[in-house]
Amino acid sequence: MVSHPHSTAAAPPDRAFPTLRRRGFLVASAAAGVGAFALAGCGSGERAAPTGGAGTPRRGGRLRAAFAGGGAAETLDPHRSNLFADVARAKALFDKLADCAADMSATPRLASGGEPAPRLARWRVTLRRATVHDGSPVTADDVLYSYRRIADPRRTFRARASLEPIDLAASRAVDARTIEFRLRRPTAEFPNVLAAFGAYIVPRDSDRFERPIGSGPFRFVSFTPGRSCTVRRFDDYWDGPPHLDEVQFVIAGEESARLNALLGGQVEYAHELSPATARDHEGRGQIDVVRLRNSAMQALAMKTDRPPFDDPRVRQAFFHIADRRELVDGALSGAGEIGNDLFGKGYQYYAADLPQRTQDLDLARHLLRQAGADDLRVTLDTSAVAAGFTEAAGIFRDQAAKAGVRIDVRTGSKDSYWSDVLDSGTLCCYRSGAMPIESHLSQRLLTDSTTNATHWRHRDFDALYRQAQSTADPQDRAALYRRMQRRLHADGGFLVWGFADWIVGTARNVAGVRSDAPANTVDWARFDRVWLR
Repeated sequence: MVSHPHSTAAAPPDRAFPTLRRRGFLVASAAAGVGAFALAGCGSGERAAPTGGAGTPRRGGRLRAAFAGGGAAETLDPHRSNLFADVARAKALFDKLADCAADMSATPRLASGGEPAPRLARWRVTLRRATVHDGSPVTADDVLYSYRRIADPRRTFRARASLEPIDLAASRAVDARTIEFRLRRPTAEFPNVLAAFGAYIVPRDSDRFERPIGSGPFRFVSFTPGRSCTVRRFDDYWDGPPHLDEVQFVIAGEESARLNALLGGQVEYAHELSPATARDHEGRGQIDVVRLRNSAMQALAMKTDRPPFDDPRVRQAFFHIADRRELVDGALSGAGEIGNDLFGKGYQYYAADLPQRTQDLDLARHLLRQAGADDLRVTLDTSAVAAGFTEAAGIFRDQAAKAGVRIDVRTGSKDSYWSDVLDSGTLCCYRSGAMPIESHLSQRLLTDSTTNATHWRHRDFDALYRQAQSTADPQDRAALYRRMQRRLHADGGFLVWGFADWIVGTARNVAGVRSDAPANTVDWARFDRVWLR
């Protein structure tokens, strides 16, 4: 592995931070199995072979990328990123201390290295030499300001729950490029905290983002919420300047609009195409189709704190109503694999040993009778906001009818769907991109999680999560995560019916789009690595 010329070694370890180097991580000898960051960019600055055709990258040109958007409420505040369009823009303009590799392990970004104290209650992180768009360096004060802003209890930033292990009042800047993080409790997987979704580093005192500056690969040029955003190459980017001169993010809410813009030459990159579209256009020579396998969890989210889903027997009945293969084949045109009511199939800690749940209508009817809900009528919220949502709602409605459940499908606005269903309704179509399983737990399933769509709030479950985070031994930690997943599998609020391929379409002259990087990982939407042939 080769370091980037601007990467730097971590500060010399003192007696409080002994380490042993291993692959892309470090292992603390006092706590076997604890992952800490590799030094000097191992895995962070590498440029693996991209898809989209061989050849030497060319410099120059403007790429137009079409995404679904969020209307006039869109923002360039990276801590408010929720939609894929938000995240793609944030990745262009900002960076994080770490991000997720394709296998959901943490890999360094602005952090050049990190090492724990033996008892895991302190971590020292060293920054690489990186420059903000105004020419100033990225500093430890920027990091602490960014994390304190995210953690502000008066705000509802998505990453707040993920940063909860850090005692930010006690954490300090050792010097301009070194932070000592004091933790509320021992945290074995602290690198995942640094890679948390939305945990971007912004310059100290930034609180308005009409014309943002960051340390990402592109500079801000212009932004019109709900329409477009243009960014320009930042030549002093720590990971090397982008190949492209400019990227324009174009908002096209409907999948058909994104596809037509791609086919008509108005854009060169179309995010989130449907499986049916991929099937119709793949291999025909007009566009290139890139499939990111197993990228998106597809689910129904049941509100566990309100009728009828406050009764676990009703939730269990719905688990047994679902014919997952029919849903994958019908809603995803077969472009995916079936789920088992758990997030993160194939990721670290996934409870693959749990029996695969199958449709059992007799058991579903029995459970509904036990719950006094044998004449149940439920509204299912859906929207054209995501591929397969409306199709899945119709298929599940028909499946439920066979168990005597009447489902009324309600189609909401694609612009406000996610905010509408977070707290309202009782049953909705839901999906998630890739993230570590422990991040899914912390962001969506703890009592104080800010995106808790199922309203799953159990203090004993919170305690299990904290215990897992404080457990150094990897086998013991995995056992705790399996225990949490067994409970979710038994009576949680997510009916996970499938895992979809993520599908991107590009013009034939686009190269460098990675096919081995699921959405939400470091190499997804890496427009600094894309070029025009």
